[in-house]
Amino acid sequence: MKYAFIQDKLASADNTHRLGVLCRMLDVSRSGYYKWLARCQQPAPDTVALETAARAAHARGRESYGPKRLKTELAEMGYSMSLSAIKRLRARLGLRCRHRRRFVRTTDSNHSLPIAPNLLEQRFDGTTAPNQVWVTDITYVATDEGWLYVAAINDLFNKKIVGWAMEDHMRTELVSQALWMAVKQERPKPGLIHHSDRGSQYASHGYRQQLTQFGMVASMSRRGNCYDNAPMESFWASLKKEQVYHQHYRTRAQARADIFDYIESFYNTIRRHSSLANQSPMDFNAAFINTLKQEKI
Repeated sequence: MKYAFIQDKLASADNTHRLGVLCRMLDVSRSGYYKWLARCQQPAPDTVALETAARAAHARGRESYGPKRLKTELAEMGYSMSLSAIKRLRARLGLRCRHRRRFVRTTDSNHSLPIAPNLLEQRFDGTTAPNQVWVTDITYVATDEGWLYVAAINDLFNKKIVGWAMEDHMRTELVSQALWMAVKQERPKPGLIHHSDRGSQYASHGYRQQLTQFGMVASMSRRGNCYDNAPMESFWASLKKEQVYHQHYRTRAQARADIFDYIESFYNTIRRHSSLANQSPMDFNAAFINTLKQEKI
């Protein structure tokens, strides 16, 4: 390499050329040489400390972080590395993401209840503040006692799970509880778009009354099109591949506690999202609120 040759030449006892002459001879700049020299003189991070930090970051991310999110995590811990270096580090330490498994849909759209129009049409990135668009869905988790049904509501702006409920049934009360929790926690203004699939729970008279009561505008996916509710599909996939599929739940109570912990102690508060510039929902929302405060000053 040219810069290395220059360094060796300058250090040689029989060298008669100055730095400027050597740079002109090799068609490189003096500033480029100094930058290269500064990089070479930077101390390499302690290998043991770096590997310990990488393993801790991998565990903190519940074995779900790929190279990009691990890079961000390590940078915040004081280890600034290139993406290629991160990939080599992951390979050396055997750090791999947990594998995803397919899971069964729960939508019952075979009913004669009213269907709301699809207001989103897969436009999931148009929000500018919290509580403008919520998406919701139901899934289920296996336990030795039988199925545990889970309903959740996701804010498209900050990816926060704003409401959820878990029961041993999937009647309308399940989704109603999740909605009540979200409203109590977020207190959204009228006009919020509430998007779901065409399941009978969401199309029921009681649930539609709730939406009207809260001033929400109903939106529903097309029949049998999971991509129309892709953000919820993504959340279920994260929940199951990062947590549920690696557990054996003997009771529904055990599953409830584990899912609660995943949502509150990890997904909403710690887990980095690539769509949020590798921030967690909590950090992204805090940054948004801080920006609003700065604009008012």
